[in-house]
Amino acid sequence: MQLSDEIKAKLDIVDLIRDYIPLKAAGINFRARCPFHQEKTPSFMISPDKQIWHCFGCGKGGDIFSFIMEMEGVEFVEALRILAPKAGVVLRREDPKISSQRNRILDILELSRKYYHKFLLDSPRAEGARDYLEKRGFSDETIEEWQIGCSPDAWDEIMKFLKNKGFSENEIFLAGMSVKSNTSSRFYDRFRARIMFPINDTNSNTVAFTARVSPEKEETEKMGKYINSPQTLVYDKSKILFGLDKGKIEIKKQDLAIIVEGQTDVITAHQAGYKNVVASSGTALTADQDKDKPYRDLNNHINLIKRYTNNMALAFDKDAAGDMAANRGIQEAMALEMNISVIEIPGGKDPDECIKKNPKEWEGAVAQAKSMMEYYFSKTLEKLDLEKITDRRQVAKELLPIISKLGNSIEQDYWLKRLSEKIDVEENVLRETIRKTSTPKSGTAPVKREKEPDIKRYKSREERISELLLALIIKFPALLDYAINNILTDHIIGEQNRAIYKNLVFYYNNIVKNSDISGASAINTLSYEGFSKWLVETTEKDQAELISINRDEKEKEKNKINLDQLKLLEKLVFLSEKDFYDFDPGQAKNEAIEIILVLKKNYLSGRLKEMEKLIAKYEKAKKYSEVKELMGEFKVISDELRALDK
Repeated sequence: MQLSDEIKAKLDIVDLIRDYIPLKAAGINFRARCPFHQEKTPSFMISPDKQIWHCFGCGKGGDIFSFIMEMEGVEFVEALRILAPKAGVVLRREDPKISSQRNRILDILELSRKYYHKFLLDSPRAEGARDYLEKRGFSDETIEEWQIGCSPDAWDEIMKFLKNKGFSENEIFLAGMSVKSNTSSRFYDRFRARIMFPINDTNSNTVAFTARVSPEKEETEKMGKYINSPQTLVYDKSKILFGLDKGKIEIKKQDLAIIVEGQTDVITAHQAGYKNVVASSGTALTADQDKDKPYRDLNNHINLIKRYTNNMALAFDKDAAGDMAANRGIQEAMALEMNISVIEIPGGKDPDECIKKNPKEWEGAVAQAKSMMEYYFSKTLEKLDLEKITDRRQVAKELLPIISKLGNSIEQDYWLKRLSEKIDVEENVLRETIRKTSTPKSGTAPVKREKEPDIKRYKSREERISELLLALIIKFPALLDYAINNILTDHIIGEQNRAIYKNLVFYYNNIVKNSDISGASAINTLSYEGFSKWLVETTEKDQAELISINRDEKEKEKNKINLDQLKLLEKLVFLSEKDFYDFDPGQAKNEAIEIILVLKKNYLSGRLKEMEKLIAKYEKAKKYSEVKELMGEFKVISDELRALDK
């Protein structure tokens, strides 16, 4: 068994996807809002029976590997690495399939984490670090859970360790674990005499470190109290939320993500049982709104959170939370109906201090969190005097642009009323102000807002019912024998639909040819699993019988065609279960008869229209022999069509 097959056999697709998005039962399947495009009505379906997923909105679909590749933005090899530990499958590092540069870097970081953790626990040189963590109140269980470590006070210990494990100096450098000397070609350890906090991605792979100087070195340290890993092939701080790998389940359970500033705040919160707390890496969440990159950073963080909840609470200090309210990324998130609130901790304490001194005070602050708009109203009004007309104008100037971006019209109406009451200005005046400010001035280009792409291609009625016929055949394979004897490939509408039908017939005939069994017995061996596997394994020779292409392009085109058909096949499986889940074989055959009748009548009617045009063309050209021949064919088709109407 291949590694990928072993992983698929041990993992359930429903459990896997449920770790990312909320699911609801829909008959024998599960339904959700698609995580890959914006939608209000759920069109994302998961089949526990077939172990596949498909979105009827954006058309994406596949198995557990394709889901992880889409969700995490990784290639197949990395998806393999992510899923293997979940399945309890061990990947051999010497396997060339998993020895890409990215995976080599992940191996370096994993080994470094283990080295630092063991050094903290066992080395006499780490006594100062152990004392510091004990004073901070971190238990042994917490140190183990978060794999906190300590880097030796040496120039090249981690370098030597990693090189002995088979990694080159350049690979260690690319992983961010070493620094190149300014005066020579030598490398030395980036982290020395520091308490090491591993930073993990959502799949618990260590991708970086935050390093705090050991207490005994604080007075002489020149590089600062904290230093972080640089950006690498596996680490981009804008795409990482510290603690999300450990908190995502609780975030889903509570339907709330609490964002704090410090990583020790997160660890303290989790140790106290508040496991829906995460932190931004660096200052991405509180960055200047006018700089484009931090805006993208914030969007990345919000997109991470939206996998698990639409509710986010910020537990920052007062100034930082105020800056967040004005951030363009926050405004865009509110426009998408992301619910954002602000936690105000009494006495200006940070979460770490508050939780350690009085957990109930923390719980109260979370329960009393203000919505972002409420907080921004308070922050704006407290600094201005509403008795002054100039200050009223300033309030409107600051708040109206935020209100105008709210995606929910009811919420927008509510805050317009609040603003109207506060500054004693009629609502219609405020609405007119919004309208004027949102209308581009003459000579300026209108502001472009991102819209959901038009992902649904229009399909004719006949193309849709062709899909229904194929869906019936997938669910009730016995219907294929009836279809072969009653409908031609040309009667099927839609290029991919025709290709699927052709391949179903080809697959059926192949079973009969290679197994010495009758057609009726062959029908009983048909299955979605067998057909999809056959599509993948179809030889170039077999495929060449179905498509006409240049020899040099055959393999490439075959792979593309089979991939497109596999996607359609997955869609047909869900379509059959959605529309025909309660059909018995008799009902299914009656439905197939009706669909085939419609498709044949449509085909014949189309042929008659084409022939009418040809007859008129030949009459005009005085080609009477061709006209006579076409008239005879026209009568035959007309008689056939009349027979179908009876």
